[in-house]
Amino acid sequence: MTRFLSGAGLLASVLAIGGCATYHPLPLAKEAHLADRIGQIRHTLPAPASDGQDRHIDVGKPLDADQIGLLAVLNDPGLQAERGELDLAQADLIQSALLPNPSVGLGYAALLGGPGTVGAYTASLSQDVASLVTYRSRLAAAHAHHEQIDADLLWKEWQVAQKARLLAVDLYWEGREIADSETEHASVSEAAAHLQRAVDNGSVSLSALGPMLASKASLEQSIATLRLAQLKNWHDLDALLDLRPDVRFALAKPQAPAVPARLDALILSMPRRRPDLIALRLGYRSADENLRAAILGQFPAFVLGGSWNSDTSAVRSGGPTATFDLPIFNRNQGQIAQTQATRLLLHEQYQNRLDAAAASVLALQARDRYLASTLPDTRRMAAAAASQAASARQAYTHDNLDQRTLIDYENTALQRRIEVFDLERGLDETRIALALELGLGLPQTRLAPLDTKR
Repeated sequence: MTRFLSGAGLLASVLAIGGCATYHPLPLAKEAHLADRIGQIRHTLPAPASDGQDRHIDVGKPLDADQIGLLAVLNDPGLQAERGELDLAQADLIQSALLPNPSVGLGYAALLGGPGTVGAYTASLSQDVASLVTYRSRLAAAHAHHEQIDADLLWKEWQVAQKARLLAVDLYWEGREIADSETEHASVSEAAAHLQRAVDNGSVSLSALGPMLASKASLEQSIATLRLAQLKNWHDLDALLDLRPDVRFALAKPQAPAVPARLDALILSMPRRRPDLIALRLGYRSADENLRAAILGQFPAFVLGGSWNSDTSAVRSGGPTATFDLPIFNRNQGQIAQTQATRLLLHEQYQNRLDAAAASVLALQARDRYLASTLPDTRRMAAAAASQAASARQAYTHDNLDQRTLIDYENTALQRRIEVFDLERGLDETRIALALELGLGLPQTRLAPLDTKR
């Protein structure tokens, strides 16, 4: 019997060691890994399941807002960290899928004296039955939680792409405004210098120079404000792309998506497309399964097994054993109350998010209609102001108009052009935001790279 016990113990030890994980070091980085140019970042989209072909974004050409959004998803350092949540959910799923190990008890008592003739042996085998009752519900809850994290990560990718797209739109139109403002500033500066020389020569009074200098100062302040906003937006975009803050690249004119038809039908189908709503539904399902497990957990702790015994007089006995709790004080009421409250909370959060999403879509639709209806008139006024400025320039060339009046016409034309730029930027931003709220125009599966190497 001693050999049997020794052999059983050795076998159990070998099996335990054979199934153990091994340690592998994972050293931390010693320096930042910011790219010096856009060609150094990831720009290959994973192959979709339909055709199996990778798609490369040509970063050597001007990039549109959608391309920049995809590049941000592939390279944003924040998303790299967020993806660890999916590994944690996967580990939780593995843990939930494991059945409790049976318990083995072995014992030997040597004969030290008395009427006995041999040593005493004890062996038992038992299994926790109560945990098997809740196994299916716990596993279903873990599956739903894993899928919830996956959907939530997709939503975070969409939000990163949205932020990058909006930054690209702002940067493009800020560039247009700065270019036009600098052209006007050069014209005003030339006129101010001409007047300054005339004042120095005594041919023009000093009062004529004041308004010109004020116009020049106003333009300089406006350009400085635009450049500061542009610098911040470049820093934010470079951070999303994991680039150094001073990296610049060409931007294409934004091509905002058209407002889809049958908006009411798209609003009704949002819960099947938007990852955040899908994640909330999966979270609710996980909470519902946890509630089921808590209700089943009212079943008292129950361990069933069997034992074999041999005493010092060589009398052998064996039979079943059972150990269970008496549910007098604890009937799992606390766990049931917690899971019920969690399910109710997620139920209300889902309804709130759904209502907010529908309201946001309707608000963006109203904003889009307003901007789209205002833009044609603003363009006509800008064209009229540009035509008047051209006529004023021609009149000035023929000495039929003074320089100060010409600058006023050109300033008016600039302000009209900036109004057009602001409306076009607002329309681009609104339609990009509307596409996101409806769950349109972005990948329906995560683009997470599996490694952190470029």
